[in-house]
Amino acid sequence: MHILYKVYQFCVVLPLALVATFLASIFTILGCFLGNAHFWGYYPGKCWSWLICRLLLLPVHVEGREKVDHKQSYVFVANHQGPMDIFLIYGFLGRNFKWMMKKALRRVFMVGYACEKAGHIFVDKSGPKKIQETIDHARHTLQGGTSLVVFPEGSRSFTGHMGKFRKGAFQLADELQLPVVPITIDGSFDVLTRMAGFNFVNWHPMRLIIHDPIYPQGKGAVDLQQTMEEAYRVIMAGLPKEYQGYVENKDQ
Repeated sequence: MHILYKVYQFCVVLPLALVATFLASIFTILGCFLGNAHFWGYYPGKCWSWLICRLLLLPVHVEGREKVDHKQSYVFVANHQGPMDIFLIYGFLGRNFKWMMKKALRRVFMVGYACEKAGHIFVDKSGPKKIQETIDHARHTLQGGTSLVVFPEGSRSFTGHMGKFRKGAFQLADELQLPVVPITIDGSFDVLTRMAGFNFVNWHPMRLIIHDPIYPQGKGAVDLQQTMEEAYRVIMAGLPKEYQGYVENKDQ
């Protein structure tokens, strides 16, 4: 069965995924160009991600969607187990949101331009002015119920364990006094581990656990640190025991 699954991926999933990626990018670019970036900046990517997971025959279990209010803007923060995290969140979170992503992703053919037109936020750390522009962009985006999704580790795990959290997402939530929603991603690392070059997907269930929002109790460095520590604790507690505990990620 393992060999057959690889053949299926190469002969069926890969061609269909390439076509789906092209179509999702085109629909996003054209739809946003016509003026409804709120709709076209989200739904083509959502459908694309959902389709990829279904084509790969991966079971997906989602917990906690009822814990968030669709009229409220949130900063969602999740652990980063691997490439499948993108498809899992985009396809199954069930919320219109924008990604905060590395600037280097802007160079990905068609996909990067589609992300730009969709209003996703590219993090530019080249200087204080660029960092402030990133924050201003995010501030403008987080309105009218639109939320932000961030991987605070900033880099995928090599082991499935969590590394350290960076403060950027929590600083933004503190500044705008928005609730932070921790998300635990489980199973993504088992589906596709971090390796150089092309790698086949392993069949494995994935879970997306949406935890209770952490509402701001104050403002400033102390409250920011408390929110970050609480989010870290909650996300880790949702992981299986074999992936709990901090492991240094030298790529961070």
